[in-house]
Amino acid sequence: MIDSLADIKVCAFDAYGTLFNVHSAVGAHRERLGEQADGVSLLWRTKQLEYTWLRSLMRDYVDFWQVTGDALDYALDANDIDNAELRDDLMQAYLKLKTYDEVVPVLSALQREEIKTAVLSNGATQMLDAANRSAGIDELLDASISVDEIRVFKPDPRVYELVTSKFSVEPQEVLFQSSNAWDAAGAAAFGFKVLWVNRFGQRPERLPARPDYEATDLNRLLELLKINFE
Repeated sequence: MIDSLADIKVCAFDAYGTLFNVHSAVGAHRERLGEQADGVSLLWRTKQLEYTWLRSLMRDYVDFWQVTGDALDYALDANDIDNAELRDDLMQAYLKLKTYDEVVPVLSALQREEIKTAVLSNGATQMLDAANRSAGIDELLDASISVDEIRVFKPDPRVYELVTSKFSVEPQEVLFQSSNAWDAAGAAAFGFKVLWVNRFGQRPERLPARPDYEATDLNRLLELLKINFE
């Protein structure tokens, strides 16, 4: 390991957008949505995130399943789509999201090296359990941690504290991976070492805390930790 990461004991991962491709839900029903598919998917994700932030500020928590449904309803309405069966199918598809190609090999390599791994997500416990099982990564994780435990969404510092409490470690002993720039900033502000998985070439956020590392996929994590694929 390189010196700055010599004390890492836990690798924690955001779920949606980092491990799971959130657009694969719409992708599973692209033919039914036609030319509106991409617009629906982008707006669904945008409103999903906005509602977590707004509900945290309003102190009006509901779990991520309801947030996801509310965001989908907005996206469908904005596109003049009124189809209850399609709506239900899209929600069910969110429980079976596809992982990005490198996810299983990276988690497997970490497991071989006996590095603790965890998902830290806004996702409801049942959502995460279903997605982890469907993707076959449940056996590669030491913990799957949901904000349901404290009823507030990221980037509230109490969310990141769930990892340090779970594993009895200090923030600087955690390397956190997220594809969401705002989440990476929140984790860095808490004191985690952070790898921003900038999959889509986004601009960096103008926030006080910055991630320590940036990459286009999770393979960079193994490079940082000097772990070889097998």
